[in-house]
Amino acid sequence: MSELYRFIHAEKACYPVALLCRAVKVARSSYYAWCDGEAARQARRAADDALAHEITVLHIASRKAYGLPRIHAELRRLGRRVNRKRIARIMRQVGIQGVTRRKRRSLTRPDKKARPAPDLIGRDFHAEIPGTKLVGDIICLPTAEGWLYLACRLDLATREIVGCAMADHHRATLVTDALKMAHGRTGLRPGCVIHSDRGTEYTSAELRSKMAELNLLQSCGRTGSCFDNAAAESFWALLKEEIGTRLWPDRATARADVFNFIETFYNRRRLRKHKTFGYLTPAETRQRHQHALAA
Repeated sequence: MSELYRFIHAEKACYPVALLCRAVKVARSSYYAWCDGEAARQARRAADDALAHEITVLHIASRKAYGLPRIHAELRRLGRRVNRKRIARIMRQVGIQGVTRRKRRSLTRPDKKARPAPDLIGRDFHAEIPGTKLVGDIICLPTAEGWLYLACRLDLATREIVGCAMADHHRATLVTDALKMAHGRTGLRPGCVIHSDRGTEYTSAELRSKMAELNLLQSCGRTGSCFDNAAAESFWALLKEEIGTRLWPDRATARADVFNFIETFYNRRRLRKHKTFGYLTPAETRQRHQHALAA
């Protein structure tokens, strides 16, 4: 109907409105009501354009990773009360969408002679207190110089990456360095469960010795079951999609990009939904936990 009203509005200088309305079979009262609402429609279009600009800025700031839920949460954090369906409509109109995740190449090579630790997690990837449950894994990133291997430790209470290490190998030293960083950074509680797969790096004497020294408990999932270490797998999928799967010119550039993603964006800026605290960054979640424990 709007097209008919626009036609009448364009031709009314040449023909009477009554004649035009009869020709296109619309009521004059409906046409005049449409005219009265033109100012409101222009205001809505201007508001939608301003909101589209805000959404675009937030999407670019998130490395073009945020979809509807986090764009909506980010706008609420900024004090903007906007209907979720309206945001979805504008995102469709301007062609904005969040990233999707893809599968990764597994590096798990179990040592048949080593005796793996029991699974103390049991696919329960939740923790009430930071420093009590950590998961870890290794991923490889392609560079022109060869693979860059990244090992991380993720705190299940906050989903913060509390320890990471990068090297041109994935020997036991790599995962041990990530564990040392996690302990030095957050002060893991005695008896903290450190969960991983059954790769040779995690069943090594070097890592087990360090865990015994720090009074930590080792936990291992089953070989070939990604669900036993799903929280770590989920982070890898997120990283590879949001940082971009590409070939870096050298390991130094890849190191810088990964460190910037983890420390600057993921830990301190990327929102995730916490069952108690709502949409917060991992660092903010840790601070809320600390305040709750202090209280």
